Amino acid sequence: MSVIIVLIIASLLIATLFLVVFLWSVGSGQYEDTYTPSVRILFDENLFNEDNNKTFN
Repeated sequence: MSVIIVLIIASLLIATLFLVVFLWSVGSGQYEDTYTPSVRILFDENLFNEDNNKTFN
């Protein structure tokens, strides 16, 4: 029975930690860019290497 109590306390601590990290990331503006992900597929991201004229993805 004591193992169940330890596991419940550990899971609550981990869940609280994840909640604090999530709230911190929202508060610091991590999710404020809503425009770029919708048009990211339109940008050409091929890198050109001038040394041997090959295109790298």
